[in-house]
Amino acid sequence: MWLLVVQRLQGGAPLEAAVMELLGLPASFWPRPCKRIRDWQERGKPLSGHPGAYHQARQALSLSVVQQSCDRIFEELAARTADTGPEFRMRAFVLDGSSMRMAHSPAMIRHFPPGSNQYGQNHWPVMRVLVMHDLRTGLALRPEWGPMNGPDAVSEQYLLEKAIGRLPAGATVMGDANFGVFSVAWAGQQSDHPVLLRLTSARAKHLAGEELQDGTDRSIVWKPSRDDRRSHPDLPADACLSGRLIVRRVQPSNGAAPFLLALFTNLPDAESEILNLYGQRWNIETDLRTLKTHLCLEQLTCSTPDMAAKDIEMSIAAYNLVRALICLASEQSGVPPRGYSFTRVQRIVRVFTPRLAAATDPQQAQRIFDQMMYYIQQARLPHRHRKRPSYPREVWNKGDKYPNRKR
Repeated sequence: MWLLVVQRLQGGAPLEAAVMELLGLPASFWPRPCKRIRDWQERGKPLSGHPGAYHQARQALSLSVVQQSCDRIFEELAARTADTGPEFRMRAFVLDGSSMRMAHSPAMIRHFPPGSNQYGQNHWPVMRVLVMHDLRTGLALRPEWGPMNGPDAVSEQYLLEKAIGRLPAGATVMGDANFGVFSVAWAGQQSDHPVLLRLTSARAKHLAGEELQDGTDRSIVWKPSRDDRRSHPDLPADACLSGRLIVRRVQPSNGAAPFLLALFTNLPDAESEILNLYGQRWNIETDLRTLKTHLCLEQLTCSTPDMAAKDIEMSIAAYNLVRALICLASEQSGVPPRGYSFTRVQRIVRVFTPRLAAATDPQQAQRIFDQMMYYIQQARLPHRHRKRPSYPREVWNKGDKYPNRKR
């Protein structure tokens, strides 16, 4: 499992890279060596650098053990970072959905059918993924996924209903307009989780019974529609939700035109706090970019669904490892955890992890760890007081064409 984490910390490195990093550690690293390690320690017989044994071990690793380990890692780190940063009084988890391309193998095509367009079937199998990240610390729960296409395709709302039980008790569920539906709010109420959901203009008008007006903050009772009951036939006959409809005209930070933002929530907090809380929702977009770009989860290379599940969940463990070190740096400096660059901290962890593993005694390990934290403190995001000016747009002239070939 640690080698799976190392691969993701190195940006989706191949199996050989993880094996070679393991072979670079001293013999004293293994407190309970196996037969091959003993042969290396006693007879000097070198270990093989081929990744075949590592590949077999990954295949034989129990998926349930990986899932329990991923959950345990999150619980321990979440408890350790519970008091990091005073910027939010309540604990909120942001939801968002995305997609991942899978390897083109018969097993993947069978479980995650490719999409199609007017030209025929696509090449890559596609998986729909739901992620749930702590708004304050960025720590991620184990995601939920399913096929994006085919007869067994699942929606993001369905994935949430399956994964909501993993949230810490009393955590607020926050999502964009794609999650602003009755089934999501109902799942939150049934699990004792407050919700803060953005509504589409059409749904907000239906709940308000009139045109949307800036400054609205009123109590409403949300009842399921006919389509809601058709898609969720198990809803009770008297199912309803009590909450607040908040409508405010907001100005996007990118300078776009103002618009009416409609929110549904059952939080009792002041309107300004709720608007400020939802204003932080964009962090989930940068978290998804980090998972896909820096941990290379945009396209997986595993050829079986079981191995893909292990790879995704250990990637979340690698992501949480970096986030936990950021939270530790935040405790020392007072800078919010979101004020550090994930990319820079990931590079620092990637450099110092082999040094920590090769430390000969606890004192040396502590010195290396303190040095690592010193550099992590330098990985703060720049604070810009004004927007950087953009470069003037220019039209590039068409280049010269290649001359015709002489006969």
